[in-house]
Amino acid sequence: MKEKYINLFTDFGFKKAFGEEASKEHLISFLNTLLPEHHQIHELQFCNNEYQGATALDRKAIFDLNCVSATGEYFIVELQKAKQNFFKDRSVFYATFPIQQQAQRGDWDFRLSAVYTIGILDFVFDDEDNAQRDEVIHRVQLKNQHHQVFYDKLTFIYLTLPNFRKTEDQLDTLQDKWFFLFRHLHELDEIPPRLREKVFLSLFEKASIARFQPEERQAYESSLKYYRDLKNVIDTAREEGREEGEHIGYQRARAETVLKMLNHGIPEAEVAKLMDLTLQDVQTIKKSTVLSNCTGNDADRR
Repeated sequence: MKEKYINLFTDFGFKKAFGEEASKEHLISFLNTLLPEHHQIHELQFCNNEYQGATALDRKAIFDLNCVSATGEYFIVELQKAKQNFFKDRSVFYATFPIQQQAQRGDWDFRLSAVYTIGILDFVFDDEDNAQRDEVIHRVQLKNQHHQVFYDKLTFIYLTLPNFRKTEDQLDTLQDKWFFLFRHLHELDEIPPRLREKVFLSLFEKASIARFQPEERQAYESSLKYYRDLKNVIDTAREEGREEGEHIGYQRARAETVLKMLNHGIPEAEVAKLMDLTLQDVQTIKKSTVLSNCTGNDADRR
């Protein structure tokens, strides 16, 4: 049976539900369930989601959603479909761009507006202890040795949504309802009674695949296929890489994972992003394998 509503973990579905002007109210409602009272959003403006480095040689950053509130807070919203090497490092790196953007020419007192990085994850952290690993919300700020917040204008919020296990009957808060939709929207055949609030009725209307134009439907189907393939390839490759890594070393296991992704049609740029490599690294691994195969074939012919 065909799905009636989009999967919010697809790139197309996420942008359709949260990244368009017509769906801005959904993003505001969702973000406000995660923010403190003094940073609640009343109006939001989408910004360019691509940041160039200070020079042509610097690495750039491309966000899923990049926006600023009417009161000046910055929000980076990232959808992460699969585990990635050095994911936390990447989050910190990305957070530096809206900080640097606030620098003013001439006289400036270095006063900054708050920056929030929100990661919506379709996986759980492996490096947490058992108690933390089962939590859905991971809120991170700079603290001193007495566990007091040292700087409250830089906040990382990670949502490990596989840990959210509430059923329809257990959805009490607005936050619960948003988390539930991220997990289960694509599985629903009708709108549950607890989700008949105005903002959710609007979301269901935007998420209805039957309402899509033919080109939208095709774009969504492509995005859905890519999501499913990516999850399957990465999960399989990482497991095999982990097993192989015990015997043949980390570098070779990583190269094997890169090649498996490439062989399944995942673009080089996406492989580089997921494996925290440069595009040149990925191309080098690919080239070395081609050369190795050619050398092997020559040897066979001799």
